[in-house]
Amino acid sequence: MPALWTSDALAQAVGGDCSGPFSVDGISIDSRRIKKGDLFIALQGDHRDGHMFIERAAEAGAAAALVATSWPGAAQCPIPIVAVEDTFQALWDLARAARQRSRGKIAAITGSVGKTGAKEGVALALSRFGRVHKSEGNLNNQFGAPLSLARMPAEADFGVFELGMDHAGEIEPMSRLVEPDVVLITTVSPVHIEFFDSILGIADAKSEIFQGLKLGGVAVLPRDNPLYHHLSARAEEAGVGHISSFGAHPEADFRLHCATPAAHGQHVRLVHDAKILAYRLSAIGEHRAMNSAAVLAVVGALGLDIEKAAQALIALTPGEGRGAVCAGRLPKTALSDQGGPITVIDESYNASPVAVKAAIKVLAAMPLEPPGRRILVLGDMLELGDFARTAHAGLAQDVKDAKIDLVFTCGPLSAALHNRLPEERRGAHARDSAELAPLVLKALRPNDVITVKGSLGSRMKPIVELLTADAAEPVPEGA
Repeated sequence: MPALWTSDALAQAVGGDCSGPFSVDGISIDSRRIKKGDLFIALQGDHRDGHMFIERAAEAGAAAALVATSWPGAAQCPIPIVAVEDTFQALWDLARAARQRSRGKIAAITGSVGKTGAKEGVALALSRFGRVHKSEGNLNNQFGAPLSLARMPAEADFGVFELGMDHAGEIEPMSRLVEPDVVLITTVSPVHIEFFDSILGIADAKSEIFQGLKLGGVAVLPRDNPLYHHLSARAEEAGVGHISSFGAHPEADFRLHCATPAAHGQHVRLVHDAKILAYRLSAIGEHRAMNSAAVLAVVGALGLDIEKAAQALIALTPGEGRGAVCAGRLPKTALSDQGGPITVIDESYNASPVAVKAAIKVLAAMPLEPPGRRILVLGDMLELGDFARTAHAGLAQDVKDAKIDLVFTCGPLSAALHNRLPEERRGAHARDSAELAPLVLKALRPNDVITVKGSLGSRMKPIVELLTADAAEPVPEGA
């Protein structure tokens, strides 16, 4: 396997001075995650300077370091270095060089929700056609996007990159860096709306992704979204020559015909070019079926066989914090003296109104064994601005429609939901997740199914860890 970067190629890409020959197989900006043979990039921030951790990176196996010319420790560095004026700019320069040398097809994905799931789905589908490089985890910001691109091997056939944002103006430079052949906007909803005047502002910020699309590229858009025509207009203004769409809308190019829950997942039927495509997913939820339609629209935009791609999606499972289903067991200190099995749906990574509504629908569809109940544990949904309390209170109707048995909440915003619920559906409300966790555990019965969700800042993961302390590996939904 060829090296990811040689010293000569790297120095040329970033315009730096190299202290000696080397080659690297990976890149890291975090000394705690260094793998043997990595390049460590010492980024300088307002509160921390990566140069402080070069020795730690070297001890962990880093093969070389990218450092600032102003760093006084260069002469004593135990590994080869490439010195540049600005390491952050060098990271972007290295990413740009990775894109220029690549002959692979590139997909870029953004959206208010569903970005990571779509990225994983597209990468899995494209793996049927060649070697795929994808951004890891949620590396989708001004640091993560160039890092992901710089890690792309020259021989990769495909690259799949997630681009995120909190504010206007963040996506455009990343899109121009990635230069995608196809872009996907999963949806537009009031996520991060505290940083925008309206949802139209969010749509415009997502539309920045069109600015980097290569000539002749394709924009894949959500046909069901109320802002579809607004997005289409922005794409046309950016010079996008071809627009493809997905959704349940009768005019969608990749139309979700139906999604039927089944053992260990769901059966999906998709209509494209007047033909019906049937395939299976390993997780339930209409939003996941919709995401699969978006994935196949991206594959189709690249001119590949969508039927072949669809059959790969059976291997797609929700990631940690994003809907993974885990088995747990109640300790004898809970309500049951004998303990007993429970099922926990880990949605602790993030939350927004549209995502919580989708999670409620999934919880409602989960099978139950007596005396089990369906229970929602919800932390605050953040970054909703003036819309926050209304959004939380509005979930009461979704809880009622889905016949959720109990709702536990924590945080000042989710109190609006707790107060709106009828008495019989109120589990408990607490100031934070640490205070709520023992209240949830004490109330559980054997065979309960519990969804735990909240924005990352609400710290809901510890509740998942408590409920799955004796958990086995993640289990398929419907098992």
